[in-house]
Amino acid sequence: MIRFHGVVKRFGKVAAVDGLNLEIGAGEVVALLGPNGSGKTTTLKMAAGLIRPDTGRVTLGEPPLDAVDPRARRSLSFLPQRVAFPEALTGREVVDFYRRLRALDTERAAAALKFASLNGAGERAVGTYSGGMTQRLGLAVAMLPDADALLLDEPTAALDQEGLQAFHRLVAERRSPRQGVLFTSHQVSDVERLADRIVVMVSGRIAGEYSREALRSWRDAHGMMRVRVDRSPADLLPAVVQVCARAVLEGDELRVPGCAAERAAVLDAIRSGGAAITGLVAEDGRLETLYAELVTRGGSHA
Repeated sequence: MIRFHGVVKRFGKVAAVDGLNLEIGAGEVVALLGPNGSGKTTTLKMAAGLIRPDTGRVTLGEPPLDAVDPRARRSLSFLPQRVAFPEALTGREVVDFYRRLRALDTERAAAALKFASLNGAGERAVGTYSGGMTQRLGLAVAMLPDADALLLDEPTAALDQEGLQAFHRLVAERRSPRQGVLFTSHQVSDVERLADRIVVMVSGRIAGEYSREALRSWRDAHGMMRVRVDRSPADLLPAVVQVCARAVLEGDELRVPGCAAERAAVLDAIRSGGAAITGLVAEDGRLETLYAELVTRGGSHA
């Protein structure tokens, strides 16, 4: 669907993208995470055919076409990070303009405005829109064509709750066997909710890549269960350590890191040992923690 083969893009002496190999398959939603200046926007612009790589190749579709080929661009829809429209036009006129560029049916414009929750604002001039409404208008334009590839650069920036819901619906609608979605975001919650796979970029390189299954495994391994106990016998910790070797007892709190699959067995061991459980908190590892670790690690190797 969308493929980056050894892609390098430099701006002067700065390598915005440095040796990128990445593939987004049909029916897949992939999120690019990374700090400012990590190469996310440059990556999307190369996929959209707006800039050419210095080295390597970016292709779209089957059979693969270079992203700069006009035939490839017909198969995608791109929402840039900063959207701007003529302020004198109404939202409906903007959407209809892009509809006519795409040679689409008139019904598409009305559906797009409704989908982006801009029904009431469609007749207003864009100059009266807030930043969030302008972003929602951009979403309406992006969802006009039934494109095979959907590229969204920071689509949730400035969105209010209603706009976020529209974006989530947009991505959910694009989940089909033939359509792929690549989006960038700083919002970890959006990534967790929407992406089939996350790719963390730092200094133009991939610092980490996780499928939903791999992320779930990481969370299980990096979670923590805290159990408050009363009347704990001396042999309580040794009994629990047999189930999860990393368990630690401090005072009346038993901390059990990771070992998510064994938590029920840990609780059984506590009860069997004669201790009373007076409090219990269990949580999985957080994507924010993983992201921070990858950014730090990737930055140290830049």
